[in-house]
Amino acid sequence: MNFLLSAGEASGDTYGAQLIEALGQLSPGASFFGMGGEKMRAAGCELLVHANEVAVVGLAEVVTHLPDIRRRFKHLVAEAARRKPDAAVLIDFPDFNLRLARELHRLGIPVFYFVSPQIWAWRKGRVKQIRKYVRKMIVIFPFEQEFYRRHGVEVSYVGHPLAYAPAPQISREEFAVRHHLDPKKQWIALLPGSRRKELGFNIERMLWAAEMLKDQGGDYEFVLPVASTLDKNWLSIQLHNLWASPLQIELTDNARATLMHARAAVVASGTATVEAALSGTPFVVVYRLAPLTWLLGRRLVRLDTFAMPNLIAGKKIVPELIQRDFTAGNVVRELNAIIPDGPARSQMQVALKMVQERLRDRKDAESPAVRAAREVLGFFRG
Repeated sequence: MNFLLSAGEASGDTYGAQLIEALGQLSPGASFFGMGGEKMRAAGCELLVHANEVAVVGLAEVVTHLPDIRRRFKHLVAEAARRKPDAAVLIDFPDFNLRLARELHRLGIPVFYFVSPQIWAWRKGRVKQIRKYVRKMIVIFPFEQEFYRRHGVEVSYVGHPLAYAPAPQISREEFAVRHHLDPKKQWIALLPGSRRKELGFNIERMLWAAEMLKDQGGDYEFVLPVASTLDKNWLSIQLHNLWASPLQIELTDNARATLMHARAAVVASGTATVEAALSGTPFVVVYRLAPLTWLLGRRLVRLDTFAMPNLIAGKKIVPELIQRDFTAGNVVRELNAIIPDGPARSQMQVALKMVQERLRDRKDAESPAVRAAREVLGFFRG
């Protein structure tokens, strides 16, 4: 069998790689092509479009890159028409993938969607497109199943892939040696996002906060895991150009291990907040967009909270510093509350355990990727 896959972000690249491995196990000889990142390439996907080429943030930024995005979109559609895959699996990334779903539907290619865009939070009208063009939504949060059923969309809940991934086996001492860190010091993790523009909006305030923590006399080391959709050399250059002070930021290669061994973290809103919750490390959620993008987008958002752990918990368990509230001073204030042992830290740790339990509520042993693969293959096997 031949499958088209489309993922445009670091998280989607991870889920896509897991799905490719699962489909390969259940359907030996299967082949894959489409859009994704290095993890999907390593899993055996022929990348016609690299996720780096289309991963931009915000309305204003999309307009700037629109000609390039359109050219790559048309290339992907043309190849789908030429190769005629048995099915397509689209992974999150709705601005690109919902348009792709429409074109694939016109070509008669069955479309499955793995990892729902957050249309229950904003731009709810997109559910009409999903109902029209997508054979089945394969969702990773339990509350999404009820949403789609209510709107007449065929849906299956398979669990969150990150919740079933094995914990990193690297010890703190091994991690310290690999990344030239002092295991006796407290490490603060900085996760500014997986896309270049997103990182640009978030990283400078994170660095200011790190500098302020150091100025307070804290003996910290700072670690920044590099997303699979970013180039480590590019990121090193950006940090050097942004920050001339002696503040040392150690780049690491595994977000989950980095979070697991950190004392606290500052995390850009997105999938990384789920990773942080699963690690159990107390953290602060931050995010910024271009002013125009924020102004237009905020009017469409139906929720008062943005961070996924807060949505899963049904209450605000981790602080959110969004747009104007995202200042270095505010970040430091929140970190100072959760770094030392005390009520704030312990309360957050208890709440994060509750989120972990809700994300791991499936009792069967199969991974979400294998369940998702079975949902796709079940369409052909009756």
